[in-house]
Amino acid sequence: MPSATSLLLTLLALTTLTLYATYRRALFTLNTRRPKPLRHGRRNPKEPTHLLIVLGSGGHTAEMLAMLDRAVNESDPLKRLDWRDYGHRTWVVGEGDTISAARAREFEDMATALSSQETLMAGKVKKATDAGPGKFDVLKVPRARAIHQPLSTTPVSAFKCFAGCWKVLTGQVAKGVDFPDLILVNGPATGAVMVYTSLVMRFFNVRGCVTSYKMRTIHVESYARVKKLSLSGRLLCYVTDKFLVQWPALDARRQGAGRAQFAGVLV
Repeated sequence: MPSATSLLLTLLALTTLTLYATYRRALFTLNTRRPKPLRHGRRNPKEPTHLLIVLGSGGHTAEMLAMLDRAVNESDPLKRLDWRDYGHRTWVVGEGDTISAARAREFEDMATALSSQETLMAGKVKKATDAGPGKFDVLKVPRARAIHQPLSTTPVSAFKCFAGCWKVLTGQVAKGVDFPDLILVNGPATGAVMVYTSLVMRFFNVRGCVTSYKMRTIHVESYARVKKLSLSGRLLCYVTDKFLVQWPALDARRQGAGRAQFAGVLV
């Protein structure tokens, strides 16, 4: 029989290898230079075109929609967000947040009408290969943390939110919609949980989400954050692919805030 010493050394070696493999996998998962899905225009129905947007409530929702409105109506075509580039949009809101859900639908009506109007004004005839304005869903998940909720109960609600985010992502795949190409968040706790859910999925390559280079993440810090990152920002500044701040004092080069990049006013 092997001695206790040899068993201990074997266990230590296996533990070391497991930790090293986990470390290497984490580096791969968080690598911002991983390849991006190739895209050749909205007229190819096989191109990746799924955008997921997380709305908080109140100010977070107002800022996100203001930012998207500015991007859709941008006069510079190189900076403009063409809504037709994303054949499917998934809006995620917290349970009970009927206002954010309604505003998401209102934005879809505006953006879709704008895209159709621009096509008509340009004198273009709709081609059979044009997917048009695409489709969208408004899905609900449990709130990660309610206003004034005690920190002692937050882990439970955050786990429920994690399960809800997992269900949203896998449920969309089950309906024939691929994992999001881009996840856009701007501060609510639910957005932070959504990003970490995507990280866990990428770590374990759930349904090939890593090998297909899915779920790149962008966090936009609130305009109200001038000198200090929000709690969500501190949780995400080292793990998102892009972390944009709207005040120069928050730039990572000034205060070491992870991947934070000053992008100017976006709302």
